[in-house]
Amino acid sequence: MRSRIILTGVCVMALGVAACETTDPYRSNGPRNNTGTGAIVGALGGALVGYLTNTSDSEQGRKNALIGAGVGALTGAAVGQYMDRQQRAMEEELRGTGVGVVRQGDVLVLRMPSDVTFGSNQDAVNRSFYAVLDDVAAVLQEYDRSTIDIIGHADADGADAYNLDLSQRRASNVARYLIDRGVLPARMYVEGRGESQPIADNSTAAGKAQNRRVEIMIRPFTG
Repeated sequence: MRSRIILTGVCVMALGVAACETTDPYRSNGPRNNTGTGAIVGALGGALVGYLTNTSDSEQGRKNALIGAGVGALTGAAVGQYMDRQQRAMEEELRGTGVGVVRQGDVLVLRMPSDVTFGSNQDAVNRSFYAVLDDVAAVLQEYDRSTIDIIGHADADGADAYNLDLSQRRASNVARYLIDRGVLPARMYVEGRGESQPIADNSTAAGKAQNRRVEIMIRPFTG
C-alpha cells in the first residue's frame, strides 16, 4: 500500500522517497459538499443498492449531485487523456495484487476475484485486501472526475436468490470501504447481479472462480 497526501505545488513523501506534486489540470478543483454523506450511508442500513445520492435514485440524480459537489465535467479530447492517466495510475498501484485492470473504450473495469477479496461464502472484505482497496481509493480520489459503479457477481452454484443477495452484500461492503476512505458517495452506483452475467464457463472450477467477482466500473464524468 502506498500512503498519499495529494497537495498542489508542494513536495510530499511517498514510500519514504520525496516526490513533488504539481497542479493536475485534469483534476476537479471546485469546492466539495460532503454534507449528508454519513446520513446517506446510515439511512441505507444493510445492503447499499442503487445510486448513493441524496438527490434522486437515477443517473441524472447522480449527475446533479456531482455538479452540486463542484465536480467539473470532462469534454472533448480531455476525456480520453484523463482516462489514460487514470488507467496508468491504477495499473501502477494494482500490479501484482490479483486485481485486473481492463480498458473498454473510455471505461476502466477493475475485476476483483472474490477468492482474493472475500472469504468463502463471506461478504466481509478480507483484512489482507484492505491495502489494495486503500490504493484504489487513493487513485479514485486523485482522479475525482469520474463515476464509480460497483457490481457484485456470483457463480452458478447455489440458489439464485442466495447468490443475488451475496453479490449485493459484497458490492456494498466494497463501496462502504471506499466511502470510509474518503471517496464521495455521490459518485457511486452499487448493485448485485448474482449469477446473471458470467464471464467464463460455470461448468469448470476455473470458470466459476472468474465469475465470482466484484467489478468496479470507472467512467469519465461528462456532465
